Amino acid sequence: MPVWPLAKGGDASHVPQHAKDWADRAGFKADVGMLLPVPSADGALSGILVGMGSKPLPLAAGRLARLLPKGDWRYAGPADGAEDFALGYGLGSYRFDRYRTNGNGADLPAMALPDTVDGARIERLIAGSFLARDLINTPTNDMGPQQLEDAFRALGARFGATITVNKGDALLDQNFPMIHAVGRASADAPRLLELRHGRAGAPKVTLVGKGVCFDTGGLDIKPASGMLLMKKDMGGAANVMGLAFMLMDAGLDIDLTVLVPAVENAIAGNAFRPGDILSSRKGLTVEIGNTDAEGRLVLADALALACEREPELLIDMATLTGAARVALGPDLPPYYTDDESLAADIDEAQRAVADPLWRLPLHMGYDGDLSSKVADLNNAPSGGFAGSITAALFLKRFVSGAGSWVHFDIYGWNPKDRPQSPMGGEAQAIRALYHLLEKRYG
Repeated sequence: MPVWPLAKGGDASHVPQHAKDWADRAGFKADVGMLLPVPSADGALSGILVGMGSKPLPLAAGRLARLLPKGDWRYAGPADGAEDFALGYGLGSYRFDRYRTNGNGADLPAMALPDTVDGARIERLIAGSFLARDLINTPTNDMGPQQLEDAFRALGARFGATITVNKGDALLDQNFPMIHAVGRASADAPRLLELRHGRAGAPKVTLVGKGVCFDTGGLDIKPASGMLLMKKDMGGAANVMGLAFMLMDAGLDIDLTVLVPAVENAIAGNAFRPGDILSSRKGLTVEIGNTDAEGRLVLADALALACEREPELLIDMATLTGAARVALGPDLPPYYTDDESLAADIDEAQRAVADPLWRLPLHMGYDGDLSSKVADLNNAPSGGFAGSITAALFLKRFVSGAGSWVHFDIYGWNPKDRPQSPMGGEAQAIRALYHLLEKRYG
């Protein structure tokens, strides 16, 4: 049976007259997710009208996956809206019921799509997004550094990638001192995970994701309320893994590297302390102004390694600062880059796939705020201003040799249900990045 999407005040030429008449009599408002079963002349169900809102919202069809009755359905809307409809419907079908004894487990109602829709691409985007969501939603007792490594290895095995892991004191032997310092207080040893995939000689693309599996804040301990969502502090790692899934599944001709420093910022007698001065892989020394600014430390060592290999494009993703949420809220991650061409491509990509992003400036006027009287820089400038920008500037100190670099300060979480995603862990920026990379290297 047909599903007719309808926007408020939008084109309704695809809707049959009897359905339009029924909508008028029923006072159908076409609000997002509103459903109106439409009877035929003999009283049988002939199809369903679906409200898409006033804009309409590109992924509003996600509500259908939770509301549509069981059955076999087909998209019966405008051709140019079919891909957004399919993607929204698929993303909205997500459930995380691993820990529910009476989990939903219901099959998604079947939805036939026009032949013009690239079903494999839609499935790829959905699968990568679901991987990121699953990893973030899993609590730390089942997603510590070891379990994140297990998931990383499983991802590599699926696509025949090469996996390398430096763990525990081997991090010191291999010159990753800040990753070691942040994670050494945990019973689950810190590690640097590396995935390599693709053709040697192809354009080098490197993804770096913050994998802090839980963040107590360290000795600068967070309040209890501040720890409630800290299982999501590995959201950067989850998202680069989701993006890597998309890229490897698509078979893009790139030389792909994925780096994930996987740690738990715990509290013990050997925890790193405020006032400590840490060495880094790049050779810079870092004074610890706050042990709760640990994500930038582990990223710095991973970024230094990435740059030694001179990638054409270096992307890092991290749930790095609360300041980014204060500035732009949970749904709009900021990104930072000095590459104007790359920024223009990201802007085009986020609009094309309804994956909202916003560029913030790498304002060098704030770089002096990172200064230290006893080391090369401080990890947590005092003053409280421009926290997301100064965090990006901190990372910039460790980036040299990459053709282009972009940093995403993501939230990785939906604080409330949205049509295309329930409350919980979220994939952010990776559909836009896949779109960009597919255009460049596909």
